[in-house]
Amino acid sequence: MLKNILIIDDEEKLRGLLARIIKSEGFEVFEASDLKSGFKKMEIKDIDVVLCDVKLPDGNGVDFVQKIKLGFPLVEIILLTAYGKISDGVQAMKNGAFDYIVKGDDNDKIIPLLYKALEKVQLQKKVQQLEKRISDKYSFDSIIGKSKGLEQVIDLAKRVSKTDSTILLTGETGTGKEVFAQAIHENSNRVGKSFVALNCSTFSKEILESELFGHKQGAFTGALKDKKGFIEEANGGTLFLDEIGEMPIELQAKLLRVLETSEYIQIGDTTPRKSNFRLIAATNRDLKTESEEHRFRSDLYFRLNIFEIKIPPLRERIKDIAPLTRYFVKQFSVKTNKQSLSVDLEFLHKLETYHWPGNIRELKNVIERSVILVDGETLTQDVLPYEIQHQTDKTDKKLSAFSMQSVEKLHIQKVLNYTKGNKAETARLLEIGIATLYRKLDEYNIH
Repeated sequence: MLKNILIIDDEEKLRGLLARIIKSEGFEVFEASDLKSGFKKMEIKDIDVVLCDVKLPDGNGVDFVQKIKLGFPLVEIILLTAYGKISDGVQAMKNGAFDYIVKGDDNDKIIPLLYKALEKVQLQKKVQQLEKRISDKYSFDSIIGKSKGLEQVIDLAKRVSKTDSTILLTGETGTGKEVFAQAIHENSNRVGKSFVALNCSTFSKEILESELFGHKQGAFTGALKDKKGFIEEANGGTLFLDEIGEMPIELQAKLLRVLETSEYIQIGDTTPRKSNFRLIAATNRDLKTESEEHRFRSDLYFRLNIFEIKIPPLRERIKDIAPLTRYFVKQFSVKTNKQSLSVDLEFLHKLETYHWPGNIRELKNVIERSVILVDGETLTQDVLPYEIQHQTDKTDKKLSAFSMQSVEKLHIQKVLNYTKGNKAETARLLEIGIATLYRKLDEYNIH
């Protein structure tokens, strides 16, 4: 792929000479005689490097660097001048120029400089592409499913993501809390900064404290050198504490102080440090009950619970099972070097009627196992685990007229009829949340 170079110089002969030299290296070269026409060329062409004279009829090249960097941050600029002034060179570099050279004296430097500038441009473009792939991977659009419950949770997460509020993600294990945490970070004002995740249930109290706050060399046996903690690593970005309900009480007090003051002290140190991070915590425990029973600090619970987002379990997101299944089948077909597999309707039916105690994580594991076991081109129920193949099919059972479920279903239907299908009004009259209503509509197959 050709690399595009723009030369901006009002001296036509010099500009033409430079153009011929650079073209001989295999580059595509564009020319402009002033800053205005040069900038127009940049708006039309995908320019990689600009060679720009300092003194031009309509302005100064040193000042022009800022305008280029503002509009085209990945473009590198090499400034050319007939009279080298140290002050101009310093200002040019401050404004973002790649280099500043003197015409005539430094002509032999131009081609090597171009190659170095292009290396930097290519590296920056790769980083940008990688960041975009990461952003796409962890965006809200990457969360698979269209059930009402999930859409409401995504809407809540989008609303709070642009703020710096602490968020508490609750829900059963395997529902995708870390995926939501990363999506919130990618949709926040801290995007591009660090996202660091720590599972509080993985470590002992001593190791967890060191992981969170860091330590000084010699602070304890085995502390052979200084270590940054996750709180420091998250400075400017987001700290995600998974399974925060497992954090020892003693550390909870220290974490609370950090949240209130933005200050922390490394183990073995006495000097407070500052860290500006956004906290997202997650748990599968009921922290309200835990705090009432003194197993979790109530003051920390209230500090964490500024904005709670409850992620519904997979059994309440039946409509999401099919798209999730297709996604995982495609993923594991590629991973196991198998051709694209189709899904038998009975296979899908068994998945949709299973109760999924392990949620999306369990579904993912089941699909991976099934893709490995299948011999043909279609996933059928005989490759599913025994408990899924031989489950009691709840959808085939009729509700007893005397069961509470039957009464509840009938009552919801009556209120829906009364409100002429207005779900918000139905939820208000039933004195339940709108998310709960949608969950029950899915559960009882009420449309």
